[in-house]
Amino acid sequence: MFPPKCEDGGKLVLRLVLGVLILFHGVAKMHYGIGFVGDLLSKAGLPAAIGYLVYIGEVVAPLMIILGIAGRLGALIVVVNMLFALTLVHSSQLFGVDPKNGGYVLELQAMYLFGALALSMMGMGRFVLGGSKLN
Repeated sequence: MFPPKCEDGGKLVLRLVLGVLILFHGVAKMHYGIGFVGDLLSKAGLPAAIGYLVYIGEVVAPLMIILGIAGRLGALIVVVNMLFALTLVHSSQLFGVDPKNGGYVLELQAMYLFGALALSMMGMGRFVLGGSKLN
């Protein structure tokens, strides 16, 4: 009745969706700059220059995940990137529920964080370009 299991196919779907959606954020930052990230870091007492690491978390790491080249490392980078985003931008919303639809206010960020965490634990599957142990 059900189609046969295809764990590698499921991992590929998760990789592509997670990688592409986060990559959109990175491309936007490449186009518009990261000034606001530096401002948030400065307000938190950190050097604004750390903000440039967002390019690794939102451009390089998603490409690593999509292509499966050291993808587990890329997924861990996304986890760290999301933890910074939650801490610097969304900490006041951590326990928020949208009163209009009852959904968690940070459901997108939570999916990015836990999708990346799951990939870092499961690996990229067999449909990858890189064959290293980091997949």
